[in-house]
Amino acid sequence: MGGKLIVFEGVEGCGKTSQMQLCGQWLESLGISVILTREPGGTKLGSHLRSLLLESENTVAEVTELLLYAADRAQHVEQELKPSLAAGKYILCDRYTDSTIAYQGYGRGLNFKLIHQLNDIATAGLESDLTIWLDIDVELGLSRKRKDEAKLDRIEQETIAFHRRVQQGYAELAASNPSRIVRVDGSLSKETVHQMIQDILRVHLKGL
Repeated sequence: MGGKLIVFEGVEGCGKTSQMQLCGQWLESLGISVILTREPGGTKLGSHLRSLLLESENTVAEVTELLLYAADRAQHVEQELKPSLAAGKYILCDRYTDSTIAYQGYGRGLNFKLIHQLNDIATAGLESDLTIWLDIDVELGLSRKRKDEAKLDRIEQETIAFHRRVQQGYAELAASNPSRIVRVDGSLSKETVHQMIQDILRVHLKGL
């Protein structure tokens, strides 16, 4: 069985991290070797970049932010993703290239051509085999996060208008990439969402 890259995407509070963990447990129960990782922060270098990017006291220029995400991704692809795929592992990744397009492109309004160029360089052409987009109302997702304001990171503290632009980005990405990105209603119960993801993986990933 060959390796697969399965990405979980969505706005803040959509439940992607919890669903990724549940999915990993399910795949392991089927005897599949699974790696759980994230962007930013999937490598030792990436963990330092994650702190720079998300700690609320840091002031980061928009283009600097974009370049740091690209640096994190380049390291992640070379150090973790490619070797794990070559070893036949299933990788479950919390965010990947679509996050950069949604957050830095739609959210920040940065140049899409530049973002695509940086994504191409950082990934060396590695795309997800399947991306699960957990679609949830922005205000509902943020309300989940903002129950504990002391723990909000720099992105989570952005305006509601910013997060709505990000949500629009995900909707447009899903519409233009229907074979790769599958929408799941993230407002449903955790158990229902998990079952839907199982069904999606069975349909989209041969040999599962």
